[in-house]
Amino acid sequence: MFYVDAHLDLAFSALNYQRDLRLSVNEIRAREGKKSARGLATVSFPDLKAADVGLVFATLFVEPADSVVQNETTTVYHNAAEAHQQAMAQLDYYHRLIDEDPSMRLIGDEAGLTALLHSWQAGGDRLLGIVPLMEGADPVREPEELEMWYERGLRIIGPAWDDTRYAAGAWRNGRSGFTPKGYHLLEVMADLGFILDITHLSEKASFEALERYDGHLVATHCNARSLVPGERHLSDVQIRALGERDGVIGIVLYNKFLEATYYKGAPKERVTLDHVVAHIDHICQILGDATHVGIGSDFDGGFGAADIPSEMDTVRDFAKIGEALKSHGYELPDVERIMGGNWVQLLQRAFA
Repeated sequence: MFYVDAHLDLAFSALNYQRDLRLSVNEIRAREGKKSARGLATVSFPDLKAADVGLVFATLFVEPADSVVQNETTTVYHNAAEAHQQAMAQLDYYHRLIDEDPSMRLIGDEAGLTALLHSWQAGGDRLLGIVPLMEGADPVREPEELEMWYERGLRIIGPAWDDTRYAAGAWRNGRSGFTPKGYHLLEVMADLGFILDITHLSEKASFEALERYDGHLVATHCNARSLVPGERHLSDVQIRALGERDGVIGIVLYNKFLEATYYKGAPKERVTLDHVVAHIDHICQILGDATHVGIGSDFDGGFGAADIPSEMDTVRDFAKIGEALKSHGYELPDVERIMGGNWVQLLQRAFA
């Protein structure tokens, strides 16, 4: 089966925590011990390949100095110039990877996606595809420079992580939406064909995006608010609106986002893959089918192996999600859609 993970903070982890993601997870753990600020590692490139993950959305994530979320990182930005420099360094990281490893490719058009899929069907050497995703748009100094970002391979933009110059984020539970400059950003994004990620947007901003953005929309790593309260997650109204726009929602594999009473550091055994299936099933029930949900694990995105479902230790356990879906009555075609097919079809529509 061809798996897709729609949200991994790979470059941030490599550059800010000096993780050599070319090593196996076990080798990374042996180097770091148990005291990494990012938690016990769960993902690396060899382990993605071993897990049959063929495509990832890999982030350009930079953290604002005044963030309300504490990620235990010393690398933060104070202005657009610093954000730009840090995000560009992360994009350079992905370019170096594909230059050094012929089994990896940046995926940014229909031909590249087709070649990736063919490599999995032909029975030969399988490729690992990387779609760059900007999480928080402050690195874009002015909307007019988006053409440069697009030419360098960026294909998906989430305007906010915390509040940005372009849109309000969901962490602060405020009532703000897009700024005038943010609306201009959306216009330029649509003209260039970017995919818009509504993850982390305030609820007001998410509805403004759904109403005004003419391009393709996704929520790469969001769970169901009906199961875990909070504006960081999607309400049923947001889920329906995104489904009507033919978007896809990626389920986050962070225990705190899967079970309402869980807190970081609580016993891992409190959360199981049944919780993952519950969020998937909630979205499927609201939308009436399994064509608008996938996985956006956010592995190593501020948490590690101690805070993912009890049956999972590394990305090598990715297939267990599909097994859990089948045990809950999902037929194989729907399992294949959820585990990767929906993301592939979304990209095919966006790149056409």
